[in-house]
Amino acid sequence: MRKRCFIGGTGIILASRLLLPLSGINGSTLGLYPYDRFDEPDICAECHIDISSQYSQSLMSQCFTHMWDEIEYFELALPHSQKEPKVAEVEAGCNGCHAPLAYLAGDIPPKRPAEGTRANESVSCDICHTMTGFEGDTPFNFNYAHEPGDTKQGVRKGTESPGHLIKVNPFLNTAELCGVCHNEKDPFGQWVKATHLEWKDGPYAKAGITCQDCHLPAAPGKSDPEDGIEHPDVRQHLFHGAHDTGKLLGSIEVRIHPNMTNAAPGDEVKLTAVVINAKAGHMIPSGSAEERVVWIHVEAVDADGRRHHLPVDRKGFDGEAFTIASSTEMAYQDIGEIQDIPEFQGLKRDGSVPDGDRIFRLPYLDPQGRMTIAQWNTAGFGPDYRLAPLEAVTEGYTWKLSEDMPEGPVIVRATVWYSRLIDSVAQFLAVPAAEYEPVKISEHATTFTIVQH
Repeated sequence: MRKRCFIGGTGIILASRLLLPLSGINGSTLGLYPYDRFDEPDICAECHIDISSQYSQSLMSQCFTHMWDEIEYFELALPHSQKEPKVAEVEAGCNGCHAPLAYLAGDIPPKRPAEGTRANESVSCDICHTMTGFEGDTPFNFNYAHEPGDTKQGVRKGTESPGHLIKVNPFLNTAELCGVCHNEKDPFGQWVKATHLEWKDGPYAKAGITCQDCHLPAAPGKSDPEDGIEHPDVRQHLFHGAHDTGKLLGSIEVRIHPNMTNAAPGDEVKLTAVVINAKAGHMIPSGSAEERVVWIHVEAVDADGRRHHLPVDRKGFDGEAFTIASSTEMAYQDIGEIQDIPEFQGLKRDGSVPDGDRIFRLPYLDPQGRMTIAQWNTAGFGPDYRLAPLEAVTEGYTWKLSEDMPEGPVIVRATVWYSRLIDSVAQFLAVPAAEYEPVKISEHATTFTIVQH
């Protein structure tokens, strides 16, 4: 028998400054509510079968139990917080977004996922559907406000549930809900996550396209398949992002062309690749940008089948070396300091990205100016060479043809790749391969012909 039901209608969650209870910001909600003030997702699933099934496949439901998140917290962030006073706040703070039930219950540090505590619920249904707003002017660092109980926050007027009360809250239809966790300042005062702020400053916000329009798209249906009312715009709780290959595909587009259609051995051919953030309302990469690697690889195949890797032309901006792959550059030395590894020399900065490829990244720098994947240990940044929403950038490739180039067509292919985690770091920390295996986002090929003088 079904005991309770969840919010009727769209049942979507977001953030603003409406209907705030008397809870504070950045720490004052720590230990404010015991676990039992919040419903377990299984209760919600009794009525919201489809929505629950969608949500359970997303990283939103796994952001504490996900293998890389577990490793990052328990093997890096937690030990670092316990030895370095400057970053002590991350012992609790990471859980404000990755295990908010544990944070609100004061269960800090939570036990590992294998222990099966309610921290494993990650960002549960009730975390969002009892959220009433945020405190302050900017959503960030889990400055959310909650009213847990039998009244659930929803957005559709005129709906009722047999299992709980529904409070219509326009706050749930704003992008600021996402901002309470998808904006983050670290202990050094650096914006180490700014996905919501990137959106706010970009063309999608100006067009009125919110986070939910892309990550929780509306479709005809019922929020309760058995007893619900048909609506034309039920939010699909997909929460699909960087860990969804379908979402990644085509998010960046690439086209490449040569400056000549015919060339002779010894000629200098110039190719231009145009790279576009065609699909994301924020920067690519965004969020945990210190972990992500996005790069373009250009390779030519001549008429004899020989392959020629083309390195990108340098543009000459400050810090450009961070954006050109090198197999010899080392980084992430603070991992050794965190894990007490004597004389740790670091790991390959760019992992397996081929030498000379352009990397679209924002380098996070530790207090010693070294690249880090520990966002909480970020004291500054290198050049921001990421792709802004709807932005196109050009990359040049100058190729001095050898004298022994064979006659016939040359095919030049540009491929954009995405890795969720730098593979040198992933392999060192024994992170599953699915977390760092490259995903081909897009590719394009062009042709020119070698002719004899």
